[in-house]
Amino acid sequence: MTLRKLTAIGFDADDTLWQNEQFYRLTEQQFTELLKDFAEGEHISSRLLEAERKNLAHYGFGIKGFTLSMIETAIEVTEGRVPASVIGDILDIGRTLLSHPVETMPHAREVLEALRGRTYLVLITKGDLFDQERKLAQSGLGDYFDAVEIVSDKSATTYRRIFSRVADGPECAAMVGNSLKSDVVPALAAGAWGIYVPHALTWVLEHVEAPREAPRFREILDLGKLLELIGEIEG
Repeated sequence: MTLRKLTAIGFDADDTLWQNEQFYRLTEQQFTELLKDFAEGEHISSRLLEAERKNLAHYGFGIKGFTLSMIETAIEVTEGRVPASVIGDILDIGRTLLSHPVETMPHAREVLEALRGRTYLVLITKGDLFDQERKLAQSGLGDYFDAVEIVSDKSATTYRRIFSRVADGPECAAMVGNSLKSDVVPALAAGAWGIYVPHALTWVLEHVEAPREAPRFREILDLGKLLELIGEIEG
């Protein structure tokens, strides 16, 4: 395979550049506690996951859809007997998610600083528009990016469209992220490099098998290893 210079590098945001899933896990714990008089926590979590899976096609990714899924689950597990006060509490913990602090991942800032000006940097993230914009602003990482793409979903078509516009096509681009399903597999399908940076708390609906046989698949332990890997890719 001929090695070519990367003219663009895409970065995922949540749990790649800053912590995110840990706040959803905390909120889910609060949610199950609210409904403990109606069902066991494990059952509530299972029903919530099914609601999220079903509602992705309707509400997309993000806090608003998660909050609506919590309300739907509360109605289901209580057989319609959930008190209005509990619905109010669910709305409150959903709003709290929209104001959680932004904690950047180790090495994120130093890597972006090193890459700025060297190649085109684009943030490619999915989720609620307002929430993603808030987190990017509070992270202090926004100035490192040449472009920001907040998309409804991530597919090979998404990456092909973005990298054809900001790079010399996906063949000269790489996507960096913690989700195999959203960041790596579709980027590989588009013809780009897919660089997997595992996170301990990746959402279960983002789990797929690692495409280890794919020639352009790479995995690093953390972002601190990214610069060395890019050097290897570019030869």
